[in-house]
Amino acid sequence: QQDELLCTYAALILHDDGAEISPQAMTNLIKAAGCSVEGYWPMLMAKMISNVGMDALIKMGSGAGGGGGGAAPAAAAAGGDAAAAGGASGGATEEKKKVEEEEEEEDMDFDL
Repeated sequence: QQDELLCTYAALILHDDGAEISPQAMTNLIKAAGCSVEGYWPMLMAKMISNVGMDALIKMGSGAGGGGGGAAPAAAAAGGDAAAAGGASGGATEEKKKVEEEEEEEDMDFDL
């Protein structure tokens, strides 16, 4: 999981700076931080980001619904105030619906 997180943070830093998110740029950033990852991680993450888009991944991870790849939740955790604020209201609504459904199920229980 550490390799995945390092790549996620590197991608977020590159995205925040407006730089290209490439395997080489991610590897350079990770090495500059004094860390290392397996060689396939930066390539895998960069390909996923180019296919899905960094903004879409940040939005996916900022909701309370779960789902997505391992990068999405990590991206949401470090995604910044805008992404967190955007998902906070949607997550609260979804949480409220779940609680209401659970309460309805409890009401159906019969005591003897």
